[in-house]
Amino acid sequence: MPGKNEKFYLVREDFLPDGMKKTIEAKKLLEGKKADSIHEATKKIGLSRSVFYKYRDAVFPFQHMVKEQMLTLFFHLEDQTGALSHLLSMVANAGCNILTIHQTIPIQGKANVTLSLNTTGMTIEIDELLHQLKQVSYVNQVEILSSGVS
Repeated sequence: MPGKNEKFYLVREDFLPDGMKKTIEAKKLLEGKKADSIHEATKKIGLSRSVFYKYRDAVFPFQHMVKEQMLTLFFHLEDQTGALSHLLSMVANAGCNILTIHQTIPIQGKANVTLSLNTTGMTIEIDELLHQLKQVSYVNQVEILSSGVS
């Protein structure tokens, strides 16, 4: 994957050399399990393995680079000892990296919490995480405030 000092450019597909386009096609075959090996994928596409290896770590479909990575969740919680700690643990166990935490002072036994998360490493679907969070007894409400590219 890219190093710290590498630059990236967005280039229209019709300007890419055939080797790069075919490398992307071969990678799609491998990801979609339509080819069992690099040898099989490159053979199906009509690409030499040396060209595949030359470009495989340098070309990516645009949608792979901009997939959803940020999620902001809003919680309405009952004020209980360890509530926030338990929520943070659940989110971390789902593979999310917690970027920001904002918690209001509890008023009449209720508090609002907003979490901004990097979901790149999530091990479960967002819907499943929301379902798990809603099952917690002290969670009155969970909402997605925003999601998008970090």
